Amino acid sequence: MNCQTHLSQERGVRATRRWFLEQCGVGLGKIGLATLAGGSLVGSASASQPSRTPKTQARSFGKAKAVIHLFMAGAPSHLELFDYKPELVKYDGKSLPPSIIGDQRYAFIRSDAAVMAPRFSFAKHGECQMALGEPLVHLAKIADDLSLVRSVHTDQFNHAPAQILFNTGFAQPGRACIGSWVTYALGAESKDLPAFVVMSTGAGISGGSANWSSGFLPTKFTGVRLRNQGDLILNLANPSGVDERLQKDSLDLIQDLNRQQARLLGDPEIETRISSYEMAHRLQTSAPELMDLKSESRETLELYGCDPEKPSFARACLIARRMVERGVRFINIYHEGWDAHSDVVGNHRGNCAATDQGTAALIADLKRLGMLDETLVIWGGEFGRTPMVESNAALGRSLGRDHHPQAFSMLLAGGGIQGGRIYGATDEFGFHITENPVHVHDLQATILHCLGLDHQKLTFPFKGLDVRLTGVEEHAPVLDLLGT
Repeated sequence: MNCQTHLSQERGVRATRRWFLEQCGVGLGKIGLATLAGGSLVGSASASQPSRTPKTQARSFGKAKAVIHLFMAGAPSHLELFDYKPELVKYDGKSLPPSIIGDQRYAFIRSDAAVMAPRFSFAKHGECQMALGEPLVHLAKIADDLSLVRSVHTDQFNHAPAQILFNTGFAQPGRACIGSWVTYALGAESKDLPAFVVMSTGAGISGGSANWSSGFLPTKFTGVRLRNQGDLILNLANPSGVDERLQKDSLDLIQDLNRQQARLLGDPEIETRISSYEMAHRLQTSAPELMDLKSESRETLELYGCDPEKPSFARACLIARRMVERGVRFINIYHEGWDAHSDVVGNHRGNCAATDQGTAALIADLKRLGMLDETLVIWGGEFGRTPMVESNAALGRSLGRDHHPQAFSMLLAGGGIQGGRIYGATDEFGFHITENPVHVHDLQATILHCLGLDHQKLTFPFKGLDVRLTGVEEHAPVLDLLGT
């Protein structure tokens, strides 16, 4: 058997769409160039479309087209910001009744640790009379656009597994995150920017890249990590001595080699590599334009409270709005640093100062531009904080709070969510949920529902199972949060 016959048989067995396009004289390089020129040589071919068709396609419900998830990594205290409990003032310095705590154990405090009263005053805002903690000055002004869920709970007690569970539906690394599921199901609207983008504005994320991994899905659905200062992505600019012709020749050679490997091996990861090269080429033009905030008015910059030249959470929020305008489907912004084991007052004042104005401005700006109805905004962390105080002289800790998975609060806005809604309740100590519990899987189902996706039908075959984001237990979207 000669080499040509062997290749012909290989092609017969493993003929792919890429091989077919090559034989028609329409390679990926030409498609990419046509895209950059504003046209297409082959209908609406796009390298960002899913390689498999998910089991759910129809969008018979759901208003949202994009999601901006503002993840407050480290876990804000619901007791200081969203869920005021006067009873904690009465019990300040005393132990909670044993019937409340039960057999709950903690990492850094004893179960009989003294109660600490809320450290901030609360006031009611908007027509909905939403009670918010004093540091949330700007969110208080848009209370009627917010939906406050006071009854979220999780299965995980520590940061990394709780963050990974919140994002992937599973507490251990290796599963697909919600951004990957969404882009797998709905594809991309933008050809010049990634469909799923991740940014961070703090010192580190406990769950790391597992939070935006595509897991068992093809890796082209993994979140693309962008920097919050300087170049969005390093090494996009050509190095000294490399002109456009040399770059084109180099990319053509690399793509030809990759296509040969994809044809011979049928490995979807090679397709991901090809897509990455194509996207990187397009980002050389689209990324600088995205980051150039000079086109934004002074009024807009003042609304966000950001310096366009300096990295900040507010600047990341403004860039997120610009991403949604340009067709980015799912955006994660992680703001780390809420883990207030000590000095909950100083911790939360600082973090609210960093995030409150940017969050409120993002929602108000989306509303002003007529984009809020189709953009779901989520704000919150991986769990709550204990009503009991954490003070440990050996660790230099005082007036803090430990981890609390049994109950915490989340904010949602836009994307079909009803504004001015207060949903769920906790007991008089903010310890247990007493009304309308919302598991993190229910919240994931709600996000998918807002996008027109059925969490039970959105599955992917993995190790003999049709795996889904929300696991095998019975969970459901919280339809009471939706507007008419």
